[in-house]
Parts: sequence; structure tokens; C-alpha cells
Amino acid sequence: MPLSVYVLGFGIFTQGTSEFMLSGLLPDLADDLGVSIPAAGLLISAFAVGMVIGAPLLAITTLRWPRRTALVALQGVFVLAHIVGAMATTYELLFATRVISALVYAGCFGVALATAVSLVPPGSTGKAVATVAGGLTLATIVGVPAGTLLSQYAGWRAAFWAVAAATMVSLLWTAFAIPGGRADGEPPRSARAELRGMKRPHLWLSYAITAFTFGAVIVTFSYLASVLTEVSGLADAWVPGVLALFGVGGLLGITLGSRWAQTHPLRTLLWGLVGLMIVSALIALTARHTAVTVVLVFFLGFVAWVTNPALQARVYALAPEAPTLVGATNTAAFNVGNTLAPMLGGLVISTGHGFASVAWVGVALAATGCLATLWAWRLSGRTPAPAVTSPPVPGDTGSTPAGGPRRAALTHTGT
Repeated sequence: MPLSVYVLGFGIFTQGTSEFMLSGLLPDLADDLGVSIPAAGLLISAFAVGMVIGAPLLAITTLRWPRRTALVALQGVFVLAHIVGAMATTYELLFATRVISALVYAGCFGVALATAVSLVPPGSTGKAVATVAGGLTLATIVGVPAGTLLSQYAGWRAAFWAVAAATMVSLLWTAFAIPGGRADGEPPRSARAELRGMKRPHLWLSYAITAFTFGAVIVTFSYLASVLTEVSGLADAWVPGVLALFGVGGLLGITLGSRWAQTHPLRTLLWGLVGLMIVSALIALTARHTAVTVVLVFFLGFVAWVTNPALQARVYALAPEAPTLVGATNTAAFNVGNTLAPMLGGLVISTGHGFASVAWVGVALAATGCLATLWAWRLSGRTPAPAVTSPPVPGDTGSTPAGGPRRAALTHTGT
């Protein structure tokens, strides 16, 4: 695997850490800015809003950009946004920096994956995408707990400075390691052709499943630090380790989910969502028992990520002729869930039901996802499954190569 592919994965690691690290910073951040924890939780939604807008918009905007130029420019804006965020003295300014950071991160993710695909021969496409997208998984295992630990000793602003510094290293590394032009023989993409591929109703049902599934995960994860410390009675010093446990569970989920999704995407989705309902309900019921909750965090990570490969593979199967926009819109769908779920969780907390009640919101969202998946399963029996492109290997939250994945002789039955 070329060194440049690992450089791209490092960039996703640094930016992905920022995407998820607020779950461990909320209590400290809320206290410093003088807002409630539910209000601070809206900063997670702000990042998700930026991803929703930025994914399809920048997928089209950067379609014809030299990739090194796009990566350096987008990471540069990301660094500046985090510097401003680290110095922000008002909630409103920090909110704005989160939206801007997410906009450029969404674009950077897509370009990074496209670049990785263009740098390797067709037989190594899956491994290249896995390497880049795996940066996000690594962020949940290492980056998020490290950010939480840093914030406990040096304040939440230190975590923002650390992300800015790490992303600056990635930017410089990118400028030297990534080729500047389009790969030989790689055809340009047509925005008009991609838009034509987005007209299938089944595709939009799949996007709804993505939103419900990820929303069911993120609503509990967003307030996990508060649940652990305020309800379970866990000492603050142990929170980073428990968050890392979520990432370890996610790594196992991704590994197994990637094997199951290629042949049985809807079945994998359905069982994953059922598992998510069960784990979320158990967290809500047993949150006061520290040891039980810690174990459940591992299983929450597992069921959270086991569905990701199927969510990715299915949209590519439904619209293989639109690899850029179909994946970018799936990114938006992930972040629709990421936007609305923390808001719903904050609303439930604000009505006096306590931090553990957010897990019941996760149960409801997962149940809705199950119903949508059953509907998709029924529809899939009425229409033949098209030949699909090689899906992105899981580990990302929904982004796709701006240049699209290479074709592979892969089909599936839809179940």
C-alpha cells in the first residue's frame, strides 16, 4: 500500500476525532460557556448540519479539482476553524466554527477516498478505502478518549488546539505526499449523469434507514459521558477508557459487518438494528449499575458499527452509475440522524427524565429503522438487484470517493 494512502487515513483520523470528541467534552464545555448540557449537545448537531450540507455540495464542487489542492485547502479551513473555536468566548461563535469545520471535513473525506482509489490498482481498491476510512474508527478508539483525557487536565480548549495541530501536520504531509493531478486513465465525472442516478425511490428509502440507524446510535453516544458520570457514578478519570471501549466494540462490529454485508445487506441491517434496540433499552434500564453499563458500552459500539457496511453497500447497489453523489448523499443521511437525534435527546433531558432516558430515544429510532428495513426487504423481492460497484469498506460515517469506486463483479440478492 503506498505511503500516500496512509497519509490520507491520518487526515481522516485527525478530523474524525473532532467529529466525535464532543461526547466526552460536554460537561466541561457547558460549564465554561455557561450553557446547559443539552444546549452544549447541540454543538454535535451543528457539526452534523455542516456534514449534511457539505457532503453533496462539496462532492459536486470538487469533482474536477486537483485532489492535492482540494485536500490542502479543505484541511486549511478546518485548522483555522478549530483555532477560532479554541479561542471562542461565546457559545454562538463556537457553534459557527463547528458548522464550518463539518462543511470542509465532509468534502475532505470524499476527496481522500477518491484519491486513495486512484493511487492503487483495481485489485487493491478495497484495502485502500479501508485504510483511509479506518482513520475514523481509530479516532473513536484513540482520538476521542485522548481528547477527553486532555480536556480533564487542560480544559476542553486544549482538545481543540490538539486537533488543529494534528490536522496541520496532516496538511503538510498531504502537500508533500499526494500527487497533484488526476490519475492516468481516470475519466472525469459528469454531475448531470450523477443526478440522473439519484431518481430511484428505493434509494431514498435506504437513506431514511441510514438516518434512523445512525440517529439511534448517536443519541446515546452524545450524552454517554454524562450518563457515565451523573447516573452510573463513574469517576471522570475512567470516562476516556470507557469511550475507548466503545471504539473497540466498533472495530469488531466493522470487521464482522463487512463480511456479512456483501451477501446479505438487509439481513445484516435488520439484526443490527434489533441488537441496537436491545442494547439501548438495557442501558436505559441499568444505567445506575456502573459495571453493567461499562460492558454495555462495548456492545453499543459493536451494534453501532456492524450496520455501517450494509448501509454503505446498499446505496451503491441501488445507484451504481452515480458513485459520487450517491455516497455523498448517504453522508448527509448519516448526519441527518446525527443532527436530529442529539436534539431529541436534549429535549427529553430538558423535560426532566434524566440522562439515561436518551437511550429510550435510541430504542424508538432503531425500531423505526427496523420497520423501514422490513419495507425495503419486501420491495427488494419485487425488483431485481442491479450489479453493484465495489462498496466502500466500512469505518467511515458515510462519505464516498469523489471519483467513485472502481467496478467490481459483485452482486447480491438484497437480503
